[in-house]
Amino acid sequence: MAEQKIFAGPRIRRIRNQKGLTQTAMAEGLGISPSYLNLIERNQRPITVQLVLRLASVYGIDAGDLQGEAGGAVAALREVFSDPLLAGELPGEQEMIETAEAAPNAAAAMVKLYRAYREQAARLSDLSELMAGEGRAAALSAARLPMDEMRDAFERRPCHFPAIEEEAEAFGKLLAPGEELMGALKDWLRREHGIVVKVLPVATMPNWRRRYDRHSQRLFLSERLSPFDQLREVAMEACLIRMAVVVAAGAKALDLSTDEARRLARFELARYAAHALMMPYAAFLQAAQRARYDIDVLRSRFAVSFEQAATRLVTLQRQGAAGVPFFLVEIDHAGNRLCRLGAQGFPHRRFGGGCPKLQMHSAFAQPGQVLVDAVEMPDGGRFLTVSRTLEGPQGAFNERPRRTALLLGCDLAFQDEVVYGAALPASVQPGKPAAPSALTAAGPACRLCERIGCLSRAEPPMTRPLGLDEMVTGLSAFDFQ
Repeated sequence: MAEQKIFAGPRIRRIRNQKGLTQTAMAEGLGISPSYLNLIERNQRPITVQLVLRLASVYGIDAGDLQGEAGGAVAALREVFSDPLLAGELPGEQEMIETAEAAPNAAAAMVKLYRAYREQAARLSDLSELMAGEGRAAALSAARLPMDEMRDAFERRPCHFPAIEEEAEAFGKLLAPGEELMGALKDWLRREHGIVVKVLPVATMPNWRRRYDRHSQRLFLSERLSPFDQLREVAMEACLIRMAVVVAAGAKALDLSTDEARRLARFELARYAAHALMMPYAAFLQAAQRARYDIDVLRSRFAVSFEQAATRLVTLQRQGAAGVPFFLVEIDHAGNRLCRLGAQGFPHRRFGGGCPKLQMHSAFAQPGQVLVDAVEMPDGGRFLTVSRTLEGPQGAFNERPRRTALLLGCDLAFQDEVVYGAALPASVQPGKPAAPSALTAAGPACRLCERIGCLSRAEPPMTRPLGLDEMVTGLSAFDFQ
């Protein structure tokens, strides 16, 4: 049987130093020369299985101590060097592997330092939100991922783009789709640009939703997508062709710092344009007002999905013809934020969206059900929220479906204009006292919330010192003064 070779010089050196041995003393115990041990510690010679057995018998060293350590360290270092602040510092993974192998303690210290830096950055972000709420700006600049920069740009401005709305209306008149927008878009793409739309099976397109092949002039769609999502993908491609100038101008106006962020912004604006084409502004606003913003009625009337109709409601803010100012949050099972939009900018300071008591977290236990809630924030602000799960692209029998949760919210003052307001207890009225059980006492996020005795608290507030009293234990694991 071939002899297995292991290069573990730095770990041998660390073990020798922990035991307080010189190279000569360890070499004598192992029955090898000091020069050979020196070569082993410098990874110029492997340690054989026989030498591993001697280490185990003489020094009680487990073979597991000599291999497998670098895997976790490399994964942690990969997290460190994926940060935009350090992007491009390393030419490849080999240097990370060498660092983890040659200096595991230094690698561990680097990871600890990075995680402390991320924690402080999060605290500074929270502090910036607090100061901004008090009218004191705190300009904090830091390297961000392109996706984060793009999301922040969309969250902090009204989700309404008048130029794109005008172009979408003109495009809709040109198409004159009647009841069949998909057919009209396919005809326009084929007639004007020679592009043919084709739906391909999962086996042929395992990793893509949409792919445009410029050589064959074909637009491929995955059969995983629902008919609503297939329509949006075709509409996005058509809008990127027909409305390229106005989409590029909208992305430029966001003042993003990288080409990657601008490309992502163009993609999001193309999605916005597709929604504007699928749900024309005037017709959709009129239908929404008549149906009292019932999303299920709107999705049926315009042949769109729940998510598409809810997202379109957020954009109804044309000057002189505005709808209820909604905002929207979408999360996954783990609570990761996927999207936040607001008719007047997402209300970070007033609503936050990071409270575990919000119904969007409960929606996963009741998939497909619409959950209505009245939420009261620490400052007395009240919101009407509507939560529901969303189904992603369809998988095969043995694939777990992608499921997210969406929360659509507005100020409680609009409850009489929204059909979901009828689902609230009669005692819940804007500006009037209500029974505590009728309102969900939420907060913007645990770090910014000072509610005492909250059973759902996951972190202590950064605005209060911890209440470390050995004689008293509160309801939360993070008691504070």
